[in-house]
Amino acid sequence: MKTASRSTSRPSHRITGVSLVTAALFAATACGAGTTDAGAGPGSGGGGKGHPQLRIAVGIDASYAPFYVAGAEGLWAKHGVDVDLVQFAKGGEGVDALNAGQVQMAGNSDATTIGLLGQNPDLRSLLVYENSGRYLKVVLGPGVKTAKDIRKMAVVPGLSELAATRFLESKGIKPGSVEFVTSDPAEIPALTKKGDMDAYVLWEPWPSKGEELGAKILETTGDYGLSYQHWLLSTSPWLKDNKDTAAKVAAALAEAAEKVESDPDTAAKATEDAAKIPTAQTVNAVKEIDFGVRDFTAEDLKGYEDTARFYLDTGKVKARPDVARAVQRGWLPDNPAQTEGS
Repeated sequence: MKTASRSTSRPSHRITGVSLVTAALFAATACGAGTTDAGAGPGSGGGGKGHPQLRIAVGIDASYAPFYVAGAEGLWAKHGVDVDLVQFAKGGEGVDALNAGQVQMAGNSDATTIGLLGQNPDLRSLLVYENSGRYLKVVLGPGVKTAKDIRKMAVVPGLSELAATRFLESKGIKPGSVEFVTSDPAEIPALTKKGDMDAYVLWEPWPSKGEELGAKILETTGDYGLSYQHWLLSTSPWLKDNKDTAAKVAAALAEAAEKVESDPDTAAKATEDAAKIPTAQTVNAVKEIDFGVRDFTAEDLKGYEDTARFYLDTGKVKARPDVARAVQRGWLPDNPAQTEGS
C-alpha cells in the first residue's frame, strides 16, 4: 500500500509521507530522518533546543487533526518534544511500524489495535484522544436498495470489518452469508460504483466520496450502537526509558485536541497543509467526532473486551487479545508532563 509523498518543514516537527512498498524502503526513510529519542541529530527539527526526538505514526484523514494542529501551532515544541509525523493510509500500517521500532508512538483506533495485540504483546495504549459513533458510515452501492440485498462488502481489516459485521447483525443478517472483500480505502468507492461491491462501512472521506459517485449513505455506526475510539500508542520497552517524553506528547496532544474543538477552522487549515485534506472535510469531522484527551473508564474496558471476543469468535486470532495488559488505565493521571527545567 502506498501513501502519497508529502514533506513539510516547520519548527520542531516534520511530516513524512511513507511508501511501504518494501520494509527496506521504509527502513531507509526512517534511518534518514532520525528514529531515536536522543537529542537533536540528523533530521531533527528541534532547532538545537535539545528536545527529545521521536516519530509518531498517523493516518491521512481528518480524525488525526490534533496531531497536525500540534505541529502547526508549535505545541510539540511548547511541551518540549521534537516530533516527526509519519503518515500511513491505514492505521494498522502505523501500528506495524510501531511494532518494528520504526516509530516510537502512533495514533490508531481501538478496534484495529486490539486485533493486532497478539502480534506484539508489548503494545501499550496510554489514553483516548477522540471517540465517535458518527464518523463511520454505512454506504450502499447505486443498485442496492436495502441491507438484505448485500452480497459483497468491501472491508479494511480492523475497525471497518468490525463495523460491517455489527451492521449486518443489527439487520438480522448472518455475516457469513455476505462475502467480505479486503480492499484499500481509496479504492472502495470506485469498486462500489462499478458494482463490484454492494456496500461498505468506512470513515470519512470515503462515505462522501461514494455518495459523489452515486452511492447512498444509509446510516452511521452509532445508529446501530457502535462507536470507536482513537488511542495514543507506544510499546513497553520504549515507555520504560521515555516516560517523561510520552507525558510531554500527551500534554501537547491534549492542548491540540482542545484547539480542534474550539477552533475547527484552524484545525482544518493545519490538516489541509499537512495532509492535503480539504478544509470542509475537517470542519465536518469536528462536528462528528468528540476530540479530547482522557483516561480510560470501566465502560471503555467492557467495550474493548467485546471487541477482543469478536476477533476470537471469528477466528481472526488464535488467542483472545490481552486487552487488560495493553490498556494502561491510570497512566495519564499518573504521568503529568513536567515543565522545562523541572
